[in-house]
Amino acid sequence: PETMHGLITDVCLKRKVRDYVHIIHEKPIFIQSQVALNSLIAQSYIEIGIEPAQIEVDDEELLEWFKSNQVDGFMLEGHTLSYSGESTKDTDISKVLLNQVDESSLNTLESKIKKTAKELSKASKGKKRITPEKRVEAREKMIQDYYDIRMFGAVLSTGLNAGQVRGPMQMTFARSVDPILPLDLTITRQARTTAERMETGGTEIGRKPVVPYGLYVSHGFYSPYLAAKNVAESDLEIYWDALVNMFEHDRSAARGQMSCRGLYVFTHVNPKGNAPAHKLFQRIEVKRKESVQAPRNFDNYKITINEQQMPSGVELNKLYHE
Repeated sequence: PETMHGLITDVCLKRKVRDYVHIIHEKPIFIQSQVALNSLIAQSYIEIGIEPAQIEVDDEELLEWFKSNQVDGFMLEGHTLSYSGESTKDTDISKVLLNQVDESSLNTLESKIKKTAKELSKASKGKKRITPEKRVEAREKMIQDYYDIRMFGAVLSTGLNAGQVRGPMQMTFARSVDPILPLDLTITRQARTTAERMETGGTEIGRKPVVPYGLYVSHGFYSPYLAAKNVAESDLEIYWDALVNMFEHDRSAARGQMSCRGLYVFTHVNPKGNAPAHKLFQRIEVKRKESVQAPRNFDNYKITINEQQMPSGVELNKLYHE
């Protein structure tokens, strides 16, 4: 509100990277919309030889409670309840669940939960237990299987708990160099979705938001320590490729002209870093030309890169520059 600068969220940029890596480089992606994330976590356990105990839940009140309460070690998919806790005793299972129940619901749910705990305990007999070591094994498998977990990290405790992964690559919000003016355009459409709406007339009024122009800058950070075991040089090469070309396969009428205009990477000899990131970022200055009042293209800006007296151990790589 104070500056009228535009923002593009980090998750929006990561989505573009994920889609590009999946489409162009054919790498499996964890954060996607085709398969439920909890199912992918469960599949990883199955692939390392761990099949969780499962029962069918038909009680509507109990189903609603599990849908509203995420309990570590329990996962509900449809009517199927999976259990991956270490204890197979029904008293231990019911204790974990009852600790999550509000006092107002305890009277109606207590007997149902205890019955469910007994069924889970029975279903757990003969199953391999999910030990802390197996959780680590499942997590490591997912890191190797999914590109975006290796690079960005992920929360893998939403269903069958596989812990969390801290990703070595992080991105900031992209922010426009100058104020932008979002426009809300009126459009007329003839296509209708229901017979009732067909009766309102020959056309309908719709809306389409646009931004005439905006030049955005985003910063990224890479930690060699978090990447040491899992990220290969080829993973980084794919990431740079995605940043440069990710908009080429994400076109729409409202954002059809988006493109990367520059990609600059500061490489450090020391994995801890040879200079503070914020000071290095200041070496790349993006300014609107003085003769321009309302910027409408990239040529309205001047990019100044200061490579003089670069800190010892730091190298500037211009991976893409217009």
